[in-house]
Amino acid sequence: MAIDFKRELENAARSMILVHDPDILIKTIIRAVVEKASIEHASVLLYDPKRQAYVLSISGGSLSKKVPVGFATLDKDDSLIRFFRERNSRVIFKSDILTLSGADKVLKDNALSGRLKSLLNDVIYQIKLLDTVVCIPSYFRDELLCLLLLGRKRNGREFIAQELDFFLALASNMAMAIRNAQLFKELESELDKKHQLFMRTTIALVAAIEAKDNYTHGHTTRVTNFSLQIAKRLKAKNKKLINEKFMESLHIASLLHDVGKIGIPEQILNKRSVLTVGERNRIKEHPLIGATILKPIKELEESIVGIKYHHERPDGLGYPDGLKGQEIPLIASIISVADAFDAMTTDRPYRSALYRDEAIKEINRLSSLQFSPLVTEAFIELCREGVL
Repeated sequence: MAIDFKRELENAARSMILVHDPDILIKTIIRAVVEKASIEHASVLLYDPKRQAYVLSISGGSLSKKVPVGFATLDKDDSLIRFFRERNSRVIFKSDILTLSGADKVLKDNALSGRLKSLLNDVIYQIKLLDTVVCIPSYFRDELLCLLLLGRKRNGREFIAQELDFFLALASNMAMAIRNAQLFKELESELDKKHQLFMRTTIALVAAIEAKDNYTHGHTTRVTNFSLQIAKRLKAKNKKLINEKFMESLHIASLLHDVGKIGIPEQILNKRSVLTVGERNRIKEHPLIGATILKPIKELEESIVGIKYHHERPDGLGYPDGLKGQEIPLIASIISVADAFDAMTTDRPYRSALYRDEAIKEINRLSSLQFSPLVTEAFIELCREGVL
């Protein structure tokens, strides 16, 4: 059955746009080429900027025929690479495509200068080593990005002009798709580095808070772990309630929920006796101080909401804004339960910690008053199962 090359090219172009991983993209192209054109094997020599070389990292086709991955690593001065980088194929064959049969014919005709003849001889030697009969370059902005290497057709016939034109057009589309995929991956990597830097900075900030307030030592880590476990349970119960972005914001908010304590005097934070009304009011300022500190960071809007409102209560007796019921954001409600549970089960200078079971009963008793019923229910389930 004849191949509809135009349709196959359009399908390939559409598929390429959707793939953002260079390796997966090339594997998909190679698999399609091998299957559609009935080729024994196909490979790609892709330029690796870190190694400053073209590496055969993707190969497909018959196990007994395909070129082993890692078999070839060619630098920019290699004969095969130089042949296409200098566009010698256009000079010799009036086309970007090099075929083994065409190269052999040109050498037999003895119509080349000494330099080109020597270079072409080296190229033929190399493509034979790679068991290749067709080489098709893929250029991006006039730079050689990769080489598509094709083995023989399974029926033993020569490639026809229509097939070669299809591969050339495919290689052209492939260059743009590969470069887009590489840029996407580079962007992901850069974002990941920035995220790691931010998280390290956040942890350093948490350490600064803990150094200022003896009580918060270990508290932040525990509250973060409790909060994430509660959120996971809520997600299991209702997937629409929690998404990946929410989890990320909750992670940051729970880590930084006490960041505002940086603005509270140490003598109040570490006071060993019961706090006065004025001192309690100063401590109550910490959620608002924390939100103010982080406000310039636009990316943390949802996290800031959790930090600002984690002491609000459904009965409206919380602070700083006296929000009620559903007015309180879920992210804040989760941190509220996690924070209270750890506070109840931790020794303070002026009181001993409650037993775990007592703290659980107290949180359950205060459901709908101090704590969100939805969050309380998830928390109680996790406690009963021994997760918390």
